Amino acid sequence: MHPDPGTAREPELTKGQAMKSLVGQLLVATPNLRDPNFERTVVLLVAHEANGALGVVLNRATEVPVGEVLTGWQALASEPGVVFEGGPVQPEAAICLARARPGLPAGRTGFSRVDGLIGTVDLSGDPETFKEDLLQVRVFAGYAGWAGGQLEEEIAQGSWLTFASLPGDAFDPRPDNLWQMVLRRQGGLIAAVAHYPSDPALN
Repeated sequence: MHPDPGTAREPELTKGQAMKSLVGQLLVATPNLRDPNFERTVVLLVAHEANGALGVVLNRATEVPVGEVLTGWQALASEPGVVFEGGPVQPEAAICLARARPGLPAGRTGFSRVDGLIGTVDLSGDPETFKEDLLQVRVFAGYAGWAGGQLEEEIAQGSWLTFASLPGDAFDPRPDNLWQMVLRRQGGLIAAVAHYPSDPALN
């Protein structure tokens, strides 16, 4: 599911149509998506352009405390305070999402806004300098990536549902419940998907 430069292609758009950016949106895996990397995942998209998309999986916590891999950041980490598996691409790389306090100056060094008060943080900076600016922080090992047009194709095939995100989604203290929670709050038939058994053969 990660970008393959050899197969990258532009999204198929009708003439004159601009690609709708999904940055800041949630991708929620449908029961049709059986890839073990993404089964029952919720992904927050942090980049989406013509040449591809990038996001982090929000609901796969590890047992590794943030402080074990990033000195000084543990105090800012949201509960459960562990590193999350952000996706299968570059698992050795760390991406930090943060929720800024209202009034954070535009262009604040080390903080790149994604959507509203949510953004990414440069982990090479001094965590002490962020304490007055950030409300919540979550660290992800690796990310999910798609080549140009690949994500759009997967959505069209029914692998993903897309929904608006809420500011607290990326920092939910009970990430194991996030897939069901996001589906339930949509209401109607979509909410019923939250009760779909993980193994239909056992139902």
